[in-house]
Amino acid sequence: MRVDRAKTPIRFHRFAPSGHCHRVELLLSLLELPVEIIDVDFLGGEHKTPRFLQLNSFGQVPVIEDGGVVVADSNAILVYLATRYGDERWTPASPALVAEQQRWFSVAAGQVAFGPAAARAHFLFGRALDLPAAQTRSHALLRLLNAHLAERAFLLGDALSLADVSNYAYIARAPEGGVALDEYPHVRNWLGRIESTPRFVPMPMRPQA
Repeated sequence: MRVDRAKTPIRFHRFAPSGHCHRVELLLSLLELPVEIIDVDFLGGEHKTPRFLQLNSFGQVPVIEDGGVVVADSNAILVYLATRYGDERWTPASPALVAEQQRWFSVAAGQVAFGPAAARAHFLFGRALDLPAAQTRSHALLRLLNAHLAERAFLLGDALSLADVSNYAYIARAPEGGVALDEYPHVRNWLGRIESTPRFVPMPMRPQA
């Protein structure tokens, strides 16, 4: 059973094409939580305005407001939502699994962010970077993921976890950064298993106007 249930909609500040925001949107849907979506004009700089900085002084999306609780950072939000509203499937049962989950959060914030996420940002938003280096990092990561997923259905084993939610979006959209997934069948199968999960929500292929 769910630990708790939101009595009022959770205010979710997002930029829809962001994989960081999609992590939160996906978990909100999987947990069947009521939500009020607030689209932030990220390209117009709304995330750096004084009003938004009161929510997150780092000037980043996503941010949620759950009653009087404000939580920023996508992985922190995942942990908050799962701990407050999720059942035991979302909470690792052993210290070893807690550590393994944290490891995949670090991958999402490291290799994924500086690999497929960075390459995608170059094409979609014109972000200046060393594109060949980002694509090389992406393929190095995908080779590791493909080997890891050859032996398990999901990142932590047989069941969908926060580790999968955290890493899904930018891996799924890696082709938008010129990083093809053709050579990584186990990664593609993993993406398909996530996408077939009840209440899965996709992220946009292209930024909204």
